[in-house]
Amino acid sequence: SGKHVSLVPNSTMAATMMKCNSSMMKGAIARQPARAAPVCKASAKESFGQLAASTLVATSLLAGSPMLESANALTYDELQGLTYLQVKGTGIANTCPVVEQGTSNVRELKPGNYRLEKFCMEPTSFTVKEEDAKGREEFVKTKLLTRLTYGLDGMNGSMKIGGDGSVQFREEEGLDYAATTVKLPGGEYVPFLFTIKEFDGKGTLDSFSGDFLVPSYRGSTFLDPKGRGGSSGYDNAVALPAKADADEIQRVNNKTYTPSKGSAVFSVAKVDAETGEIAGVFETIQPSDTEMGAHPSKDIKITGLWYGQLTN
Repeated sequence: SGKHVSLVPNSTMAATMMKCNSSMMKGAIARQPARAAPVCKASAKESFGQLAASTLVATSLLAGSPMLESANALTYDELQGLTYLQVKGTGIANTCPVVEQGTSNVRELKPGNYRLEKFCMEPTSFTVKEEDAKGREEFVKTKLLTRLTYGLDGMNGSMKIGGDGSVQFREEEGLDYAATTVKLPGGEYVPFLFTIKEFDGKGTLDSFSGDFLVPSYRGSTFLDPKGRGGSSGYDNAVALPAKADADEIQRVNNKTYTPSKGSAVFSVAKVDAETGEIAGVFETIQPSDTEMGAHPSKDIKITGLWYGQLTN
């Protein structure tokens, strides 16, 4: 017919366009090291509220900050200088800024009452507590199924730093939850709502811990495959009305969406007293989704990096 037909697959053309678009990004991005993909590592058994020791070990490893800088590719100012097209499809929006200047001496922060603005949390590891063949519980590695939308950002809260290095922090609002799903080695999917909502922690700059609220993964109007819901839908499986009150299906029929509780530990690894920037590592343990009470939850441990800016 005389018309030229391209033999290049659409995926190849898309990749070529992305490469061309990436070349337009600022030189500041090109200078930064590539961000490592989230890694899911196995860990020893650990219970709620007993995270301080492991977090202090992580802090000691990061105190010199080279790992923090290699993991966080861009500073806050560099992130603000990017356009929408430069961020779109790159995963940068799912990352936290790096504190480029400053020191690991957290004592340089002056005591006082602050607002922690632009609070950001970037997970780097997800593990789930499971029983092995011998009945021992341990956190096992998982495969992350959620795309790069599982980070928390734009949060803020109040922070009080005492003259003795004590810290009180309470998270108040922001994008403080993200629906996330991981896959266990056996193939089971584990959905959960990664969150730090209403975190209330105390301690020192080296390690402050506390509890937070974990909202229900599903809302009251969500209907399961049999049309049952919390505030709408059927109150039992339509095909089994006579067994609606049976013990084996009572838990599935009676939907609940009561919030649960998680615990978290934060450590400060680097501060910049001039800009108010502060960054470190965190570790949280929280329950997974229960399909509105249909089955028991699993304990999920999330570790990663966090960033914020202190203002008076």
